[in-house]
Amino acid sequence: MQNQNRYEKTFARLALERRKGFIPYTMLGYPEPEFSFEILEILAANGAAALELGLAFSDPLADGPLIQDAAVKTIESGFKTKQAFEIIRKFRQRNQEIPVTLMAYFNSVLAQGPERFIKDAADSGVDGLLLVDLPPEQSLEISELCRQQALQQIFIISPLTSSERMQVLSGLAGGFLYTVSRLGTTGVEERYDQNLEALIKKAAALTNLPIAVGFGISTPQQAQKMYELGADAVISGSRIIEIIKSVHSGTLDKNAIADYVKSMSEADLKLRA
Repeated sequence: MQNQNRYEKTFARLALERRKGFIPYTMLGYPEPEFSFEILEILAANGAAALELGLAFSDPLADGPLIQDAAVKTIESGFKTKQAFEIIRKFRQRNQEIPVTLMAYFNSVLAQGPERFIKDAADSGVDGLLLVDLPPEQSLEISELCRQQALQQIFIISPLTSSERMQVLSGLAGGFLYTVSRLGTTGVEERYDQNLEALIKKAAALTNLPIAVGFGISTPQQAQKMYELGADAVISGSRIIEIIKSVHSGTLDKNAIADYVKSMSEADLKLRA
């Protein structure tokens, strides 16, 4: 298949290898810009299939306390969207393979202007844009701008998403379908919707996109459980932010980040046989 985007190339390779994908989340600029860049290199070098990178926002809807605290500290440091794109651009100069998803809230897009924001994102090396608070019915302008810049638009489905709405989202989405394991916010506690397996199966029947499950997944055992339910990938952020915070405070060394990513990227070992 020609003209594959990075998501397509990555998930096609994983499928050939009978692998699943680990997608770590971290916040751009946290705990400080230079270390934030270094973290991206650590994640990519230790088995991450793709990266999800967050823009700090003052009033997040879906983020749990660990990520909220990181956002507050990043905003208080004076870190700007322009610097976030600079970090991604610097990372992309060293890594041309791994897909990068930018997670943001729509106010951050409006502050820059949608056309400028999306062009800057694409120019910096972003592959996909996840605007967690923008409903698909109101995303036509963004969808067109993303199309013009060859950016994939990432959408979220939840246990409350109807089949009809899922079909709409599947038609607009690219990259992968972000499936939340439960209602509520991100966090490290293990709690999943009882209908999660049915949700994953329903989504897989409606789209050819990979199904990536997030929220409440922080251990290899939890990741393996998601794979057994049918997920193609898992997303984990709160535990990574927790480790980064400990590294920055001197409680842990940087190897703790690499070790965690390795353990999560190898959570599919039992499924490869």
